[in-house]
Amino acid sequence: MKVLKNEKHQGYSPVLSQISDNQIHGDYKESFFIGIEGSNDTPFCRANIWPNPDVLPGWQATMEKYHQEALRVCKAIARVLALALNVDGDYFDKPEMLGNPLAFMRLLHYEGMSDPSKGIYGCGPHSDFGMMTLLATDSVMGLQICKDRDVKPRKWEYIPSIKGAYIVNIGDLLERWSNGIFKSTLHRVLGNGQDRYSIAFFLQPSHDCIVECLPTCQSENNPPKYPAIKCSTYLTQRYQDSQVDLSIYKRQT
Repeated sequence: MKVLKNEKHQGYSPVLSQISDNQIHGDYKESFFIGIEGSNDTPFCRANIWPNPDVLPGWQATMEKYHQEALRVCKAIARVLALALNVDGDYFDKPEMLGNPLAFMRLLHYEGMSDPSKGIYGCGPHSDFGMMTLLATDSVMGLQICKDRDVKPRKWEYIPSIKGAYIVNIGDLLERWSNGIFKSTLHRVLGNGQDRYSIAFFLQPSHDCIVECLPTCQSENNPPKYPAIKCSTYLTQRYQDSQVDLSIYKRQT
């Protein structure tokens, strides 16, 4: 609780402090959010909150190294995605896109038993906000995806954990860029009474980036499905919709 999250969402979030789309109850997870270092007057950028190094010696350096390597992997995946969308492989490497990205990491611990019929989840149904998410998980099952969110009732399927492999989720902004060719992954986590741990690495373009349909993803018969939007505008709204006021925790500490 000494590293409770700040207004930029960096730091520790207790159980039930985050809500997913259209949820009544908070998620049965706790997390530690590590953002990018920066100044207070830049959206999403502030000095990270770190635990006392005497308590966790070497931990900050390990997290910073992981952040650096995960970003490198995401940029390599982005080049493959660019080619799949019929643009140059380095298209997303532009300074206003991934040349100066927003890259965040969330360390997650899930607990308890989920009951979707009562709206109780480890993490409720949602899609990720940004371009893509690189997800490392332990061997405990829990992650489910829905391939078609428009079909009722929704069909959910478990995603197995493969040792040595990452799970890659498409995010909302890539769906907008690709005009729906790549669809943002609707997913949730169900708790089964076991402790479950994962590391989610979220990649977004620069906060000033205007996200709009790529020229190669539109035509006269297939016009843009989404209006152009500034990255920071979209992310700010989605973050505000997913957070619980933690002022009560701060008063108690």
